Amino acid sequence: MIDKVIILSAGQGSRLLPLTAERPKCLIDFSGKSLIAWQIEILAARGVTDFHVVTGFMTDMVEAELEQLKPSGTNITVHFNPFYKVADNLGSCWIVRDEMDGDFMILNGDTLISPEIIETVQNSDSWPITVTVDIKDQYDSDDMKVSLDGDRLISIGKTLAAEKSNAESIGFLAFRREGGALFREKVREFMRTPAGVENWYLKIIDELAPSGKVGTISIQGYDWAEVDFLNDVETATALTDQWLDKAL
Repeated sequence: MIDKVIILSAGQGSRLLPLTAERPKCLIDFSGKSLIAWQIEILAARGVTDFHVVTGFMTDMVEAELEQLKPSGTNITVHFNPFYKVADNLGSCWIVRDEMDGDFMILNGDTLISPEIIETVQNSDSWPITVTVDIKDQYDSDDMKVSLDGDRLISIGKTLAAEKSNAESIGFLAFRREGGALFREKVREFMRTPAGVENWYLKIIDELAPSGKVGTISIQGYDWAEVDFLNDVETATALTDQWLDKAL
């Protein structure tokens, strides 16, 4: 059981304007709760006790929300990323790199995941680095596409050719055994280069793929939602409405 999670919630979410003009993406309301409240409550109910949230845009608002949450038996630590305007999410990983010891998970701050997904990831320990993927009939330009050989990840990226794509990363990863140290070292290497701040952290996963240490777990058929665009809000709200009905 992995009890530590890093949530990357530094961005504004400019593609969601005007919703995010005066509040960050992670504080958008879904069925009466903020996105980050849904994340923390569902993760806490499935055994996560140690939360590390990387903030940036309007960090005071996020910190105030987190102060109101704190499920029983959990600890929430905020890590402010002052470079959120100029650095991609690899910069957020750099800010929180000291917490990348032992086993931990990383969750994108714009992704809602069901309890079944968390349980699937918690129960899958075959790989030092596990990328959670969904399977679709086809993939568009904004999908974080994945090329697989069985469960092994061969490559990952938005620009991956359609004919080489047979899965999509949902933005939820698990690191076990040597996986965390491998990832942390690559974060250090990348951030020492001039273009380091311009990279997604999944670029590091792509770099590590040839090592044979990166695998995948399919969550096909389970509920999740990524909130990138305004039309995603309606889809995600329909999902959280269902979760309320089920009293997750």
